[in-house]
Amino acid sequence: MSLPVLVVGGGPAGLSASRALAAAGQSVVLVEKEDRLGGAPILSGYAKLVPSGEWAKDAIGGMVDQVEAHKLIAAQTGITVKGFSGKPGAFKAVLSNGKTIKASAAILTTGFTHFDSVNKPEWGFGTYPDVVTTTQIEQMLSSGAGIKCPSDGREPERVAILLCVGSRDRQIGRTWCSKICCTVSANIAMEIREALPKCNVYIYYMDIRTFGLYEDRYYWESQEKHKVKYIKARIAEVTSDGKRLIVKGEDTLVKRPITIPFDMVVHAIGMDPNVDNMTLSAIFDVKLQEHGFIGRGLAYSAIAETSRPGVFVAGAATGPETIDDSIAQGQAAAMSAIALARQGTLETAK
Repeated sequence: MSLPVLVVGGGPAGLSASRALAAAGQSVVLVEKEDRLGGAPILSGYAKLVPSGEWAKDAIGGMVDQVEAHKLIAAQTGITVKGFSGKPGAFKAVLSNGKTIKASAAILTTGFTHFDSVNKPEWGFGTYPDVVTTTQIEQMLSSGAGIKCPSDGREPERVAILLCVGSRDRQIGRTWCSKICCTVSANIAMEIREALPKCNVYIYYMDIRTFGLYEDRYYWESQEKHKVKYIKARIAEVTSDGKRLIVKGEDTLVKRPITIPFDMVVHAIGMDPNVDNMTLSAIFDVKLQEHGFIGRGLAYSAIAETSRPGVFVAGAATGPETIDDSIAQGQAAAMSAIALARQGTLETAK
């Protein structure tokens, strides 16, 4: 009987890895630093997910229920790993509650950190209460509170969504694309229009990257069916005239300055490396890639492998990722961990 596999992080990738391991008869110890499982979709109160359209509380919440009910998965919340030593097939992890567990392998599914819009002060977040983030809009939708201006509770008549906040921005050291923001923003724009049919919604963009099969369903449908307006622009600043927010910048298609009033401005925030990645790198002795995400080997020959044998990684811990792909990567990492665990069992039996 092999030792359990340690899964660190209880978001979509960690839940997926745990389910796949348990389905194959492999015992799992799942540790999550927060007080409940589910990762960003649950902890940040996401609304309808892309592309399924399911509510996060139902889709990811269902995964949580399956994991918590499985007899081969020991899920522990409010726990971090403080020490990790040993070799593949015979690792030892010291937990923050003082307990020590033995593990055949480890899978890091520690996710990402939402970009903090305070780091983009010229766009008004933290200065004006009606400048919010996509995460805050998701919370309004998922809570049933409706889309309201935080300053006074009124329903907005004009909403601007600013893309690439904390992504593709060399001035603040975020040179990567966060992959899913354009599609999520289009989805949110449609949800705002459905909730508030009289509200005009504008999306300001450098480029639109509704990748893969998302183009028709989100980019074109948001314009043709929901009448969301797209403006290619470079935004300079968001200010206020005392009554409304003022978005200033340049319309880069017609090469002219723009100064447009809005009731609410939404930052489409990107995905930063997990703030704990330096600590995780030191504890698990794994390398980070150049942007601070956990480095992984080439998928062609080393599925889910990190720089340390026996330690695997999946999901947004490796860089901006969709929920669907995070789930798939969690399953792939589980298969790699099972192969290692069973190899160790066979060698022990010889």
